[in-house]
Amino acid sequence: MRQRIRPSHLRTSAAFVAAAAIAAAVPAVAAPSAYAEEAAPALVISNLPSTSPKPGDVYDENVVITNNGTAAADGVTFRVRLTRGLDFTEEAKGCSYSTVQDQVRQAVCELDLTVAPGASVETPVRFKALDSALMEAVEYGTSATGETPGEGYDDSYRRMTLTADSSADLVAVGEDTEALAGGQQSITVQLRNDGPGWIQNQESDDQPALMVKIPKDTVASEVPKECAPFGIDGPSGPGGTPGKSTYVCWPDDHTIDVGEALSFTFMLDIDKDAKTTTGEVKATSVYDIHPEFDKNPANDKAPIRVAIPTDYEPGPATSGGSSDGGSTDGGATTGGDGNDPEGQSTGGTGTTGSTSAGTSTGGSSTGSVDGNLASTGSDGTPLIAGTAAAAAALGGGLILAVRRRRASAAKSS
Repeated sequence: MRQRIRPSHLRTSAAFVAAAAIAAAVPAVAAPSAYAEEAAPALVISNLPSTSPKPGDVYDENVVITNNGTAAADGVTFRVRLTRGLDFTEEAKGCSYSTVQDQVRQAVCELDLTVAPGASVETPVRFKALDSALMEAVEYGTSATGETPGEGYDDSYRRMTLTADSSADLVAVGEDTEALAGGQQSITVQLRNDGPGWIQNQESDDQPALMVKIPKDTVASEVPKECAPFGIDGPSGPGGTPGKSTYVCWPDDHTIDVGEALSFTFMLDIDKDAKTTTGEVKATSVYDIHPEFDKNPANDKAPIRVAIPTDYEPGPATSGGSSDGGSTDGGATTGGDGNDPEGQSTGGTGTTGSTSAGTSTGGSSTGSVDGNLASTGSDGTPLIAGTAAAAAALGGGLILAVRRRRASAAKSS
């Protein structure tokens, strides 16, 4: 009997049918998904209404916390931070209070509540504006899971800026000194805040500053690193650059407290044929725009005066102890040999970027400030970021430095 052989395509079809039948008999098991997400809360908070309080006003609003996640948030840690012109009205139960860097006041509150998925709750935010309030910011919120928030901002932790209905009076303080033609002389000028508001501009590049016009017939040979050459409408070179006619000086943290004076010391080389000469300082901003918060422009400008005696060169001695060119006293010529008339230098050290210690001419005491214009963002700037320089400047009881010299020809024994 001959064996019949089936065509190959029929054998393949039969095998497929048999395999399908076996697969149908075995229950299907779903493979685990590599993208399966664990249930978790996702808290978001509402924005606080903006405000412009007067000193003494109390702000009292509620923040709505909503859970957009897939799991409940069991307990919420809610944090509020206030800049130094604001303060909390009272201490609430369940909150711990402290002062952190840059004099930021902080409250951390443990809210004993559960926020289910899709649910919302409210919590209050209360603070008052102090007498020094002006440029302020408030941080508030939690984290997406309800735990303690970190640094930076997102939908669960926000920042609100505000400008109080107040002002700050920037004052320019100049210098009046004496020098010898052909010699050197340090000058110290100041930018002072007479209040009532403190100043910290983090919302633009137009920070408060002091414009310095160097006196004619002198050259700025040593310049503080906080002072940059000023061009047509703004800084035009790195801080500390010598030999320019106009400079703009500002604190690196853009902060000036009430009563604080920032000092900037320059060393001037006096031309050999110089006569008494003047320059000028002006309270302004980094881009020479008058600050809107300064309502008293009368004290924005002050002179720099360098008196140059004209009779300091000694002449031939005459009988009786007089000289033709320089003033005399009992036969001793007191004319200009270029030395300090009082036997020691009373000027600054001339070190770039430093502030000399000396006698105050401008009111409150101050000290050296450090650094150049830092990039400041808008609402992304943490309240306590970059505060090492501010903490040093505010805690040190700063001292004004104004140096005065008298030429020996102008001094009588």
